[in-house]
Amino acid sequence: MSLTKKIILGLTVILIGIQFFQPLRNQSDEVTASHIEKVYAVPQNVKTILVQSCYDCHSNNTRYPWYSRIQPGTWYMAQHIKKGKEELNFSEFGEYSARRQRNKFRTMAGQVKDGEMPLSSYTLIHRNAVLSQEDKQVLMKWFETMEDSIK
Repeated sequence: MSLTKKIILGLTVILIGIQFFQPLRNQSDEVTASHIEKVYAVPQNVKTILVQSCYDCHSNNTRYPWYSRIQPGTWYMAQHIKKGKEELNFSEFGEYSARRQRNKFRTMAGQVKDGEMPLSSYTLIHRNAVLSQEDKQVLMKWFETMEDSIK
């Protein structure tokens, strides 16, 4: 067997082998008392946008597409979700201090305004998560209103 065939065979075995090592999935049907929807009155239009464009990376319940079970992409997704939740977790928003909540609302408004969120690497595959100008205006207005309401 030639060296090229051995390399291809070895890579194939490794690729098949890593499919058996799946990270834990970020899925929970429980809406806790600290979820942003329990802490604040989230209008339906805002909730729809958040679910569609934000919750997959910034909550405890990710909707996984079919390709999420194929390695090494699964590891990439798991790491991406972990980092997203460390930065902002809507499922635990009520546990943040008032100061941190204000800062998060301010930051979210700025990132949506500047087109930093959702990430382009996410919207490249999830076209339905792209925010229209109207969606951006709705979110920014609500974020700013919420920031101003926190004492």
